[in-house]
Amino acid sequence: MPLKIYNSLTKREEEFIPLEDKHVKMYNCGPTVYDYFHIGNARNFIAAEVIRRYLEYKGYKVTFIQNVTDVEDKIIKRANDTGVTPDQVAQKYTDAYFEDMKNLGILEPTFSPKATEHITEIVEFVRKLVEKGLAYEADGDVYYDLAKFEGYGKLSGQRFEDTIAGARVEVNEKKHHPADFDLWKKSKSGEPGWDSPWGPGRPGWHIECSVMSSKYLGETFDIHSGGNDLIFPHHENEIAQSEGLTGKPFARYWVHNGMLQTGGKVEGAGRTAETIKMSKSLGNVKPIRELLKTYSPNAIRLFLLSAHYRSPLDLRNDSLDEASSAVERILNCVSMTARLSAQEDIKPDNISESEKELNNSIGDAVRKFEESMDSDFNTPGALGAIFELVAFVNKFTSESQNISTQGRAILEQISETLVKLCGILGLNIKDRIAGKEDSLVDDLMKLMIEIRQFAREKKDWAVADKIRDGLTNSGIKLEDTREGTIWKIALK
Repeated sequence: MPLKIYNSLTKREEEFIPLEDKHVKMYNCGPTVYDYFHIGNARNFIAAEVIRRYLEYKGYKVTFIQNVTDVEDKIIKRANDTGVTPDQVAQKYTDAYFEDMKNLGILEPTFSPKATEHITEIVEFVRKLVEKGLAYEADGDVYYDLAKFEGYGKLSGQRFEDTIAGARVEVNEKKHHPADFDLWKKSKSGEPGWDSPWGPGRPGWHIECSVMSSKYLGETFDIHSGGNDLIFPHHENEIAQSEGLTGKPFARYWVHNGMLQTGGKVEGAGRTAETIKMSKSLGNVKPIRELLKTYSPNAIRLFLLSAHYRSPLDLRNDSLDEASSAVERILNCVSMTARLSAQEDIKPDNISESEKELNNSIGDAVRKFEESMDSDFNTPGALGAIFELVAFVNKFTSESQNISTQGRAILEQISETLVKLCGILGLNIKDRIAGKEDSLVDDLMKLMIEIRQFAREKKDWAVADKIRDGLTNSGIKLEDTREGTIWKIALK
């Protein structure tokens, strides 16, 4: 089955065919570093990263670029509000961004270019737009002349004429038209600035992505991703800048994720709504570094992948708790299959019919997982395939009195398959299991289970219950099955 991607540019699903065989060039809009990034931002980062992970699983080499906007109005405002320099604000939150990304288990981009490290290239790009007649200078500012670009609006559907006539644009007498946007901004007193043919200034927001994407990926590349709130004006303006200059298609596939929403009253907004976009301006954000104090990276990631990336996703009070429980089901299943497959007890050699069905469930899970991901990266379907396999394994182990030698090999393969499929989604099951259940802990738990069993045989229920209750209080569950007593770690 070929990989299909919904292209925001054409408004339809298309078969994915990269420009270069087995090499994908992808750009994702990264953070503006004026604050800690929140779970709404994380949805964009994780959606893009999972696309990258699946492409690599499919055998592609992926050059993945995610920029850092480290000069911008919000950074300057935060600096003024806190009495530090814009450079200090940008450095603090850039460091925090990479730290939080690592703690969330997000793969590092191939390159993470910063706007301030590409001023020379930005000035040259703007100069060429001016020379081509697509931009003009006015008192130290440089604006893109939208009237000169015929293709404006093809991504967003926002027509140039409607933009000019509407009330969304800033009134500025220096512009030829209200809809013209900044390419280069004249520095005000106390603001950061760099030399340019038009005087000291700094880049506009949109030009940064056009310059950095073309530098690292070329004038035309495969995938451009970001939140759907960036379609207009940011991505529309990127297209105008880049295609206006080169005359070539900018990005071939545009991928946009839906917004994370929260319900109820928003502090400071003075209103209620059933679903409200999560944003810093509304005061309803949940910083990732705060959430990681309570929830595992796996739980946060599973929640963000529980809806299709193009759909809105509601964050309820119990959303992350439910995700934590779902992660625990996977972890317990992997733990159980690994433990049962390693048992050295003498078991039947002949494979049973239920074990044959268990073996078939592996191929079914992989097929359903891949079919879902090939259909525009349908992560809910992929997670569904994983949980179907988990449910099948749990049913098998609860009903099977004896597991054959071949059955144990099948269980081992299931454990490996779950680790692999979860890994494609960035769910780090293998390391979490290894980190919690090393050989020393496993040996100690076997001893505790033996002591408890000895107490039960002696009808010393007080000791048996004390062992069970003490382990429960420590976050360890004991379950008495037909195969014997097994233990599980209850993880957030």
